[in-house]
Amino acid sequence: MAAIYDGDYPDGSDHDYYRELAASLNAAHITDLGCGTGILTVTLADRGRTVIGIDPAAAMLARASSRPAGDSVEWRLGTSRLLDTNRNDLIIMTGKVAMHILGDDWHITLKDIAHGLKSGGLLAFETRNPLAQAWTEWNDPGSKRNTAAGLLRESTTTSDPDPDGVITMRCHNEFIDANHEVDVEQRLQFRTVDQITADLNCAGLTVLRVWSDWTGTPFTGAASERLMIFEAHLRT
Repeated sequence: MAAIYDGDYPDGSDHDYYRELAASLNAAHITDLGCGTGILTVTLADRGRTVIGIDPAAAMLARASSRPAGDSVEWRLGTSRLLDTNRNDLIIMTGKVAMHILGDDWHITLKDIAHGLKSGGLLAFETRNPLAQAWTEWNDPGSKRNTAAGLLRESTTTSDPDPDGVITMRCHNEFIDANHEVDVEQRLQFRTVDQITADLNCAGLTVLRVWSDWTGTPFTGAASERLMIFEAHLRT
């Protein structure tokens, strides 16, 4: 699955947003938490910055470290527990990674982030607006597509959210050219803007802005706004 990650999540307007944010902050120490294959992370590692990528998946980090400019980033296998304390000008969670952090782990992660930021440091991340009900679009009885790993036949079933906003997605992936099958089950947590704001506040982080797209349109809470992009700073 790591082999097809970059094709499924290529460089685009989301990456532009994070790069421009880092430049506007003149951030010298950046951590990409849940960095995946590092497709964005390596592009942040210039201008003498210290850039760290953290991810719990060894296969993702193997691809990250082997990509061009991979040696310009310090890669760490693990979770938010590995964040440097009181060092970061900017911590980012991209690719909607926040939705993969469930229950108590979410609150632990936010506290770790607060400890990892310098005074006035910024956290930025995006998540899905639950009012848009994106999960209703994800069921797929079976389809084929070409990937970096060859022809892929995939099917997906998705549950409705439980009382905590958690959906379960089950994906069957058949890599036809490689004669290899992979079954993936993942759980994603949908949280409202008010819930996230309260969770950040409890961790010592204050929301500065919430955008509904990558061009800086303010989030209003409408069901038509599929994204919520948060910027929150460490409260002093």
